[in-house]
Amino acid sequence: MTSRNQQLFERARQRIPGGVNSPVRAFGSVGGTPPFLVSGRGARVTDADGKTYLDYVGSWGPLILGHAHPEVVAAVREAAGKGLSFGAPTEIEVDMAELLWGLLPSLDMVRLVSSGTEATMSAIRLARGYTGRDLLIKFEGCYHGHSDSLLVKAGSGLLTFGNPSSGGVPADLAQHTLVLDYNDDEAVEQAFAQHGERIAAVIVEPVAGNMNLVAPRPEFLQCLRTQCTRYGSVLIFDEVMTGFRVGPACAQGLYSIRPDLTTLGKVIGGGMPVAAFGGRREIMEKIAPLGPVYQAGTLSGNPLAVAAGLATLRLIQAPGFFVELERRAEALCEGLSAAAVRHGVAFSAQSVGGMFGVYFRAHCPQNFAEVMQCDKAAFNRFFHAMLDAGHYFAPSAYEAGFVSAAHADADIAATVAAAETVFSNWR
Repeated sequence: MTSRNQQLFERARQRIPGGVNSPVRAFGSVGGTPPFLVSGRGARVTDADGKTYLDYVGSWGPLILGHAHPEVVAAVREAAGKGLSFGAPTEIEVDMAELLWGLLPSLDMVRLVSSGTEATMSAIRLARGYTGRDLLIKFEGCYHGHSDSLLVKAGSGLLTFGNPSSGGVPADLAQHTLVLDYNDDEAVEQAFAQHGERIAAVIVEPVAGNMNLVAPRPEFLQCLRTQCTRYGSVLIFDEVMTGFRVGPACAQGLYSIRPDLTTLGKVIGGGMPVAAFGGRREIMEKIAPLGPVYQAGTLSGNPLAVAAGLATLRLIQAPGFFVELERRAEALCEGLSAAAVRHGVAFSAQSVGGMFGVYFRAHCPQNFAEVMQCDKAAFNRFFHAMLDAGHYFAPSAYEAGFVSAAHADADIAATVAAAETVFSNWR
């Protein structure tokens, strides 16, 4: 008998490319039919077949409080009762800007947008407009949205200019992007020595989450800060994923590095589409209407999305919130690793704040090349076995996972116990 999930997927593929509105949802990396989710509450989601899962995706990060938190839902309902959108200034936008400034001292000024892609695209344009330079440095395996300048991959050499990694991206645009290895201080120093006067900006995920989770070496982030300061380049921390996920002051607070510009998303929308970019006043004053760098958006600062984000950001300021979140993520990683070791499975895991990564490799990777050494087939086997057991991990070996405040200790223990069963039948 065809399941409801399968029926929906077949319908979707007739009218939606690949049957999904964002590629990873299609389960192309792991195979099989994706569950079509119909509801979520706390740490659990339920699909169209009525099956419930412990959710470690959390809408890819923003649901730090879990699904349908009552205070967040109430804030959205109240905002909706006043109007869905205005395309005009509202007080709640000012509240959000002031709150973000209070939480992140690097944000002298903030501009709200509707997506992480908009935030990073605009931050890069602003950095180029501010410096009068064109060249951008990014790192292989880091994802900063689907704008043309960022859909590039590394060439074969240490300092090779990028080539388009997506159809529809002109080669001329990609040639303004230099792609280096994550966590490689020496490559950064060489790039600046060779091209420093042409480098407008360096953009980096301070904790990489889009090639699975890769933690930074603190010296690497400090090297970026030092080189950007020396050459007058703009350091952009892409904290769309890490923002208020790895700590109360994001990754920049965790590692004590002050970027020139920051992009935010995910948690600041509390599950709704809102993002932001902000930073030093003299840079932000180059944005229209104050300066010549144009950026606009009819739905920027949408009151429903901002209401959800404000409610979320206020709730996570509770004393001990991040201590507990980190403890749960660590317990999950330690439990999964111990289960794998007991059954001789090559496996490792690590967490930063409420983010975590699992790898079918003996040691946690430090860059994209090491991520590529993980056993993808083993991950796919693990993913489907855990999904069958009611534990929903990211459907790709190259995506980070997320623990929320709604995950109880008993939930973590249940997931570890399920993994123990999976690994015990591994051979």
